[in-house]
Amino acid sequence: MAIAVPKFKLRFAPPQILAIGYGVMVLIGTLLLMLPAANQTGEALPMIDAFFTAVSAVCVTGLVIVDTGTFFNGFGQTVILILIQVGGLGFMTMATLFALVFQRRISLRERLLLQEAMNQGSVQGIVRLIRRVLYYSLAIEAVGALVFALRLSMDMPFDRALYYGLFHAVSFFNNAGFDLFGDFLSLAAYVQDPIMNLTSVALIVLGGIGFIVLSDLVDFADWRKQNKMSLHSKLVLSTTGLLIVVGFIIFLIFEWSNAGTIGKLSVGGKMWGALLQSVAPRTAGISSVNLVDLHQATQFLVLILMFIGASPGSAGGGIKTTTFAVTIGAMIAMLRGRNDVVFFRKRLAREQILRALTIILLSLAFVIVIAMLMSITEKKDFMVILFETTSAFGTVGLSLGLTPELSTAGKVLIALTMFAGRVGLLTLVYALKPKEKFEKFRYPEGKIIIG
Repeated sequence: MAIAVPKFKLRFAPPQILAIGYGVMVLIGTLLLMLPAANQTGEALPMIDAFFTAVSAVCVTGLVIVDTGTFFNGFGQTVILILIQVGGLGFMTMATLFALVFQRRISLRERLLLQEAMNQGSVQGIVRLIRRVLYYSLAIEAVGALVFALRLSMDMPFDRALYYGLFHAVSFFNNAGFDLFGDFLSLAAYVQDPIMNLTSVALIVLGGIGFIVLSDLVDFADWRKQNKMSLHSKLVLSTTGLLIVVGFIIFLIFEWSNAGTIGKLSVGGKMWGALLQSVAPRTAGISSVNLVDLHQATQFLVLILMFIGASPGSAGGGIKTTTFAVTIGAMIAMLRGRNDVVFFRKRLAREQILRALTIILLSLAFVIVIAMLMSITEKKDFMVILFETTSAFGTVGLSLGLTPELSTAGKVLIALTMFAGRVGLLTLVYALKPKEKFEKFRYPEGKIIIG
């Protein structure tokens, strides 16, 4: 008599699959970076250091235990580059690329995953958007790599300049912050170079505004279609521009006479240095000045910019520009006694405002808790710890020198913070929460005094 064996079919929600997918990429990256063949020493990298580097690459952060350019060899650097590309574009985007190459149909479940990964409201047109994401990303990275290569070929052999150009174009566009220049100072040697600075800024901004906005900009630029720019794109571009300008001006004022940063540079050099450091904290993680020598007020400015981060649907982290803008808009509406939050003559839904407030409060609580735990495991100044924690959460990669000195517990905490910052706290909450239950009744409304 045959015994019927029950079949169990695991069904994961889109947020759970995204979290698991990033975890699998981290595991693969850890195993590859542990190999003796991945570094210059020929010895296996300790698992915790390989794990930390893999998380940093997949989460496109840029915080490193060992210097990427001097410790890892060509194989190790290639592994990191692939992890950056897959992590930046998203593993579902890369999976869709292979599906399109092999002409395989994208199922409804896969479209739902892509909708979650790209933070879209519906599955309509999602495959078309993914195609555009791939085309635009590869085209922008190719142009950036070529410009970098031509400039760097003046300082090194062309084949090496081409390799450097490709690595840094991919890293900067994906807002990763990894570099091969050494000394943990990224573009310090090119602080006054217009080509290197402009190319870097362009790659960071284009990678940070989000793929949806990129697609919208291309449609808007096509005069034959006469398309109007969406409210999302308008809000992202205006907020991004405002943050860059304000960051640039404040950085310039605070650091103008600081000999340790831009004080000794020419006026042009000061401008380039301030511009890059107003853009880089928006999750890119590159620097042309020594952040340790910044005034503490400037360090706090950088910390705020890191916490805000990039825009939705991009490779960057942080609470996102739209979340910041909506929260400020809600505050202004409350101060003016208005019931609605309005941008560009469009009223926002109450659910979006609550979502923005939830993200900010969750993010603040998360960063504070991690920083408190880090203050126990790491015997450093709290400003340094808070800076490093915020950098990890925003997937930025800027550092005041703490990361290479982290204890094992500190490495685990920062790795967890990078992962949460890349996947998104709300996505993690949705992935871990139990199945929703329908509420059969509502409690009567009560009133309390606020403020």
